[in-house]
This record gives sequence, C-alpha cells and structure tokens, in this order.
Amino acid sequence: MQTRLIEPITGDALLIVDVQKDFLPGGALAVPQGEQVIEPLNRWIEHFHAAGLLIIATRDWHPPNHCSFDGSCRNRSEGESPWPVHCVAETEGAEFPAELALPKETLVVSKGMQPDQEAYSGFQGTNLATRLHKRGIERLFVGGLATDYCVLETVLDALREGFQVFLIRDAVRAVNRQPGDGGRAIRQMQESGALLVHTRDLAT
Repeated sequence: MQTRLIEPITGDALLIVDVQKDFLPGGALAVPQGEQVIEPLNRWIEHFHAAGLLIIATRDWHPPNHCSFDGSCRNRSEGESPWPVHCVAETEGAEFPAELALPKETLVVSKGMQPDQEAYSGFQGTNLATRLHKRGIERLFVGGLATDYCVLETVLDALREGFQVFLIRDAVRAVNRQPGDGGRAIRQMQESGALLVHTRDLAT
C-alpha cells in the first residue's frame, strides 16, 4: 500500500521542542543521539517556511536557581531525581545550535522561568495555546527533545488544548533514564490521540 504523502496546509504549524546546545553532545544534559533530530527537522523547517506556515521553537530558559537543579520543584514527580544545571537563561547552553536552520520569523517560546516550578511542556506557564488558537492553528507537527519529557508533555498538553498532533517519529530522541522510557512515551502519546509521521513521507 502506498504511503500518503504529507502536505502541510493553512492551519498547520511546526513545533520544535527544546533543541538547545545543552541537550546536544557536549552539553550539560546531552540527550543520547540528540543531534540526529536536526537534519530531519531542517527538512520540515524548509518546507513550512517555504509555504509561509508558522514555525515555533520552545526553549528551557531557567534562572540559575531553578528547582530542577536540586529537585525541589513543587510540581515534580515523586522520586524524580534532580537534573544537572542546564539551559540557564542567556548562557551558551540555552542557545539553539547554529545547525538548526530556524528562520528569523520563528516564534520562540521560553519556559521553565519560574524558580520553583518544573515546566516540561511548551504550554505550561506560557500563552502558547491562546496565540495558536488566535492564529487559526488546528494541526501541530512536533519534533525535538526529549521524547520522554518535554516532547511528551508538550504533545499531551497540545491534545488537551484541542489541537490535532502529529509526532515526527524520526525527529525525536529520548533521555531513557529508565530503559524503554522513550518507547513508553511514544505509546502514551499515540494512545492519547497523537499520530506518527516520518520525514520520508513529507511531500517535496
């Protein structure tokens, strides 16, 4: 059976989650194989930009005393270990890598700025949902880092906000603190209503 090609249309947006230097090789909290999301994401960026469609990039933008660094977040999961200091606002580790071809029109959404609150989702503590609804966005194509944390929570929140969500399967990578966390996250997103797509299916 022939795969149906994906052709983004008006009402679609590309949502890139937390592709920042600290999550890439050599960074403070490097996601295994995290650099491998850049090439497929650049293909989606090129396609969406050429079509004049919205591109969004979320980023961790933490204060130096953020609670995730010592495990004191009021909304953290029970037993969750602290993270290394990462993506502190205005530092190199919080920057997007030069290899990620974000156009100047990209809507940048900063999150995790409250010292006492963890914020994995790009919708938490931001006005992203309102801005997208006002712009008539109905479908989100999502990729980035990491599958089992920020991508997972962003996708789940997007679904709760009424968007149709397509997870770009080859443009996500997982932390896998526990073996299989990434796979479990993908199943959870699918069971919640997200659909899987692949860059090879993007119409050229």
